[in-house]
Parts: sequence; C-alpha cells; structure tokens
Amino acid sequence: MNTVCLKFYVSEKRRHDGKILYEWLLEEAKKLGAPGGFSFRAMAGFGRHGRMHEETFFELAGEMPVQVEFVLDAALADKFIESMRSYKLNLFYVRYAVESGLV
Repeated sequence: MNTVCLKFYVSEKRRHDGKILYEWLLEEAKKLGAPGGFSFRAMAGFGRHGRMHEETFFELAGEMPVQVEFVLDAALADKFIESMRSYKLNLFYVRYAVESGLV
C-alpha cells in the first residue's frame, strides 16, 4: 500500500479557531477521511527558536511540544497538507513513506 506517515509538531497551548490546535488537526483530518490519528505530548524538547521546554513540578502546563501523527495514503496526505496551507498556520511537518497493513 502506498502510505505515508505525516507528523505535525505544535505547542501544547497553541490554538486555532478557538480550539486547541492538536485537537483541531485531528478533527480536520477526520473530516477529510483519515483512517485515524494520534497526538503525543513530549516530556522535553526544543524547536526552531532554540528554547528548551521541560516538564517540571513547578512548570505550568501548556509549553510542551505535541506531535500529531497520521498514517494515510499519499493522495490523502497531499490533500491534507494543501488544506492546512490554506489556513496559513505556519505548521512544521514531516512526511515519509511507510509500509502499513494488518496481520
């Protein structure tokens, strides 16, 4: 099967259209017909601005990176990326070919 893994990286507290962005991305993918999607919260990380984020007892929630991941056919991944471009959200993503299936 011609599938790709498509991952977006966003800040935990970032919002779009009044919703938490990672939840909004999952909802948008579902509307386009994605077979599934997941979000994963990081324990620590840094992005293009170079600022380190680590979860500590004293740190308030909301600063941690979140990865939103989908395994889709290549055509649907193209459609989803184009849809995200139309919103001008400045989202970082990675996309790579994967083998997927059921056993």
